[in-house]
Amino acid sequence: MRKKEAHILIVDDDEDILFSARVWLKKFFTTVSCLSRPKDILKFMSENQVDAVLLDMNFRKGFENGQDGLYWMQEIRTLEPQLPIILMTAYGEVELAVEALKNGASDFILKPWNNEKLYASVNLAVDVSRKNKKLDQWENINVKPNRYRLESGSPAMREVMEQIGKVAATDANVLLLGENGTGKYVLAEYVHELSERKGQPFVHIDLGSLSENLFESELFGYRKGAFTGADRDYAGKIENAQNGTVFLDEIGNLPLHLQTKLLSLIQNRKLSRIGESKERLLDVRFIFATNENLRKAVAENRFRKDLYYRINTVELQIPGLRERQEDISSLADYFLEKYRQKYHKPGLVLNEVLISELKNYSWPGNIRELDHCIERSVILSSEKQLKLLMPQDEEPEKTVVNLNLEEMEEFLIKKALKKHRGNISLAAADLGLSRAALYRRMEKFEL
Repeated sequence: MRKKEAHILIVDDDEDILFSARVWLKKFFTTVSCLSRPKDILKFMSENQVDAVLLDMNFRKGFENGQDGLYWMQEIRTLEPQLPIILMTAYGEVELAVEALKNGASDFILKPWNNEKLYASVNLAVDVSRKNKKLDQWENINVKPNRYRLESGSPAMREVMEQIGKVAATDANVLLLGENGTGKYVLAEYVHELSERKGQPFVHIDLGSLSENLFESELFGYRKGAFTGADRDYAGKIENAQNGTVFLDEIGNLPLHLQTKLLSLIQNRKLSRIGESKERLLDVRFIFATNENLRKAVAENRFRKDLYYRINTVELQIPGLRERQEDISSLADYFLEKYRQKYHKPGLVLNEVLISELKNYSWPGNIRELDHCIERSVILSSEKQLKLLMPQDEEPEKTVVNLNLEEMEEFLIKKALKKHRGNISLAAADLGLSRAALYRRMEKFEL
């Protein structure tokens, strides 16, 4: 059975409960996280996207009335009002269950639970969560451009923005080139918002995060019975973008056999699900992005030449942050305001000395690294004084002296991911592994 892409959070002070629930649910969902202390919930959720929460109702010894669970459920709902929460207790009563459901719980599980019932409840919660998020996206679709700082004082970036203004109104394919963290996703979404397809779906597909055996089924969908585990018809992500825009990120990671299928799709605007001969007409606009040198990939026969020429009708090179010195101050102010609000520290400011520190750093991780730098600094600062934690100020990487093979393997994987700033393909190549093998090891070490 293919795992559903979802993040489940389990909160319980009993380590045995956490272990057994995680082992069972990990069979069906890609990410299952556990917390033993309820006070860690809000911090965890502020840093992670969660699709459903499985929450114990009793955390204090001697208190078995379920009020702890009801309290923390309300705390979660202040942060994520639409997030499905499943409450569980070993001391279930009808009155308590009714009270929990009235207060917004999506379901109620008694311990010890029936595994099938637990799966069914969590699976339904995930489906509800996805529908809620989709509704939120549609409700907020007209205000998306305000989420980002798109003004620029950099001549190189202004030229890019001018080109975007010209190409957005057309249906031409756009190829965004640039290092990791330069804002390719933001610019792709901006192109969509300026186009006539605004108000229609914008579907982001990160090809770098998909394991190779999931590429085709996720992109093109499948027919019920097409393979083991295909228990229903499934529309792929490209089909779900009908009348809107498909943003194929990390296009350089697409395997050669799928490059042929994508080329056919772009040329003919027809799509067939796996196991299906029926062709479906497709009306979408394509935007592509990569940090790879595609011309080099073409020369090395890793990327089809005809596909390369098809996707780069308009090719835009996004400058790195070190080439946009004029924008560092305004971007830092934007992120500071964002995190002042998030972490309730309105008194923090960036003075000239701190801005000078920011401008004297090379920012190999670009805007994303600046974003993380400001967030870390806000978190670690007092409420009145901003303490700027620059990347070079962080604790140096420890030298490994333990020769335990498993620990060394985890260390090397972390080092490769850090070196290539999260690019799975480059990290896998550096380690001498396939992407699928690296994903398996990342799952093993919960990275």
